[in-house]
Amino acid sequence: MLPEVRGWLRRRTSCVTDWPLGDLVAAKGTTTVSVVLPARDERETVGEIVTVIRRELGRLVDEVVVIDSRSTDDTAVVAARAGATVHAQDEILPQLKPLDGKGEALWKSLAVTSGDVLVFADADIRKFHPSLVFGLLGPLLTDPSVVYTKACYDRPLNGSSNGGGRVTELVARPLINLHWPRLAGFVQPLAGEYAGRRSALERVPFLTGYGVELGLLIDLLELAGLDAFAQVDLGSREHAPQSTEALGGMASQIMLAAWSRLERQGKIEACHVPSLRLAQFRRAADGHDVLLTDIGIAERPPMITMAA
Repeated sequence: MLPEVRGWLRRRTSCVTDWPLGDLVAAKGTTTVSVVLPARDERETVGEIVTVIRRELGRLVDEVVVIDSRSTDDTAVVAARAGATVHAQDEILPQLKPLDGKGEALWKSLAVTSGDVLVFADADIRKFHPSLVFGLLGPLLTDPSVVYTKACYDRPLNGSSNGGGRVTELVARPLINLHWPRLAGFVQPLAGEYAGRRSALERVPFLTGYGVELGLLIDLLELAGLDAFAQVDLGSREHAPQSTEALGGMASQIMLAAWSRLERQGKIEACHVPSLRLAQFRRAADGHDVLLTDIGIAERPPMITMAA
């Protein structure tokens, strides 16, 4: 590990217990905070998450916004009843051609939120604890030089205390160590819980799929430098496990995200980059046909470049 990264880990990694809620409320001042939950078919968990945030963090969080990503269930109704402001993803900036993916919902949230600081959290978290939000706010509310905070935590899976995060360990971390070693100190680079200053988030592009977290790390590093990042240990985070097939699709998008940044940064020649689409194969239910899914990535420009 680079000496710069070791020093960063000592200076910029903290624990949620380092940030008592009362102290953060006092430090907040006039800074406004928005919590954003991208959600698709998450009726089982989104209501509880919104309820916990509003009940426990009312003095710290100014708005809770759910971006409904084409849910086929009543996610939007459940979230609204719990007290969130709900926006349908495709109705935000309707003049734009709709794109797919989590990153699209996060990018569009910049257009319908007002907070100086935005906290992003997944809407499928089980046993949600308010520390998943206020822990991330600690470095941002107490140090103006910090522009982006990322969560790290244990990932329980099937009875194991830390068996989750398979795409992180098998794909993302090796890529980061190989090509962006200054980011190697992030324990959970793909964590869905992170927070940033609007002034920075509006100045970087958003990949629209599952590569959004990796893209933000790389692009914000280029924009603000490593010391503008912080990492907070939030303890443990549990969510519904994904199938191997779903994880394969996520891994493909992470690979494509990395290729796009390597090309943009001039680390590989454009002529040597494969088409930024990958094929995923699976056997049909009848066992006789092979089904093909074409996986690609898309990107939204920095929000600051959009016309008012």
